[in-house]
Amino acid sequence: MSRKKRVVVIGAGPGGLAAAMLLASAGCSVTVLERQSQVGGRTSTFESDGFRFDLGPTFFLYPRVLESIFSAVGRDLHAETRMVRLDPQYHLVFGGGGELKATPDVERMEREIAAFSPHDAAQLRRFMADNRVKMDQFRTVLESPFLRFRDLLSPKLARMLPLLRPWLSLDGELKRYFHDPRIRLAMTFQSKYLGMSPFNCPSLFSILSFLEYEYGVFHPIGGCGAVSEAMSRVAQDLGATISLDDEVEEILFEGRKAVGVRSRSGVHECDALVINADFARAMSRLVPDELRPRWSDRKIARKRFSCSTYMLYLGIEGRYDDLAHHTIYLAEDYIANLDDIEKRHVLSRDPSFYVQNACVTDPSLAPDGKSTLYVLLPVTHQHDNVDWAREAPAFRDLAVRQLGKLGLKDVASRIVFERQVTPADWDQDYEIHLGATFNLSHNLRQMLYLRPRNRFEDLRSVYLVGGGTHPGSGLPVIFESARITSKLVGRDLGVSVPVDSDDVPLPPLAGVV
Repeated sequence: MSRKKRVVVIGAGPGGLAAAMLLASAGCSVTVLERQSQVGGRTSTFESDGFRFDLGPTFFLYPRVLESIFSAVGRDLHAETRMVRLDPQYHLVFGGGGELKATPDVERMEREIAAFSPHDAAQLRRFMADNRVKMDQFRTVLESPFLRFRDLLSPKLARMLPLLRPWLSLDGELKRYFHDPRIRLAMTFQSKYLGMSPFNCPSLFSILSFLEYEYGVFHPIGGCGAVSEAMSRVAQDLGATISLDDEVEEILFEGRKAVGVRSRSGVHECDALVINADFARAMSRLVPDELRPRWSDRKIARKRFSCSTYMLYLGIEGRYDDLAHHTIYLAEDYIANLDDIEKRHVLSRDPSFYVQNACVTDPSLAPDGKSTLYVLLPVTHQHDNVDWAREAPAFRDLAVRQLGKLGLKDVASRIVFERQVTPADWDQDYEIHLGATFNLSHNLRQMLYLRPRNRFEDLRSVYLVGGGTHPGSGLPVIFESARITSKLVGRDLGVSVPVDSDDVPLPPLAGVV
């Protein structure tokens, strides 16, 4: 009997776990090595004093991709973890005046928009219809690998250019529908899921807000980390081994081919290596510079990276039952706030922020009579202009004061647990290059073929999953990267990776690097 193909996965983030599920189901011997003490990477939870917090992502969008992965391996996502669809999806508060409760109910949403602009309310259905077509046509592009330059020149992609309008920014695209700048912000702030400004983000990403309204915004009971834990359980049920507290120290090469890794637990030989760690950090730490001419340290340093995030995780005495599950405050001078983040690399005096008050939906996250607040402020990635060792205390106080703009003026006196994470912490403790929590930016020069490829182009037998490869950041596309990559690994190893009936097949065989 022939030996099982051995696959090592570096990192038990969402992409690594999804790849482990698919490859273990295909009959591969899969070993996942995770440096942290729990699975999930940034999509994990932590507990303290009876409070449970998501570390990073706090809501679940477009579950179709993960549903398909679970279905492919013979499982039901919703039987493994319970999700609640939110309505309203979130509450938007505009620093310049006004507020909007975003709902997937089109008629109610039209009424919400009409309070700002009757013209814009009349455009909502056109926006949804146009983006439904865009999503339907572009889905196969997002679900296919881009391994060769000629993949960019495909007739299918060329036919989509009038639909995608790559010459427009996301805000420019939304001007085709909505006149009121606050409504455009309501439909474009989702570019922050990619760590980008709507004034720089490509127009393609109008599909993000469409996906929210078409397919819903969900809260997994127990937090998004509960989804990671369910994926870990399923992967292990299928035969994968997941080793925690097991940092990879070295990738072993024969020439340009990866043949194994050395971790805290020893040497693990492999026929294929899947990297789910932060791309830039993994390259600089684990791969000699001379082995990666296209992605050398010098070339990585010239790339554009996303913003970072400043985080406060607060355990609160009592509850805020009048505060929505998700609330977003958009700074009065939103453009200046974005410029502080992306151009000036300084901290704003009136920063935009996001608050999750999950206990209104999921009381299990806190002890009786208490609740959690998760506070996120987009900020510059690591830059010489900001010394977090010096700036963090004052910025923490500013973040708490900002909550007063939502009517939460007594937060400081009700905090019974507190933890902060700065960009320096993301960089140093979580091994994220520059603390750029959304990885490489998604500008047109860093997408599709121009992003690090799923079958990594500089090495042999090395594959990528996660936000640093195609299709990009955000949970749905990270899961898609795992599906693309797993099919490539299966093809190259001669094993059949399971697919769901909704899955997009790989294009004809491309040459192996």
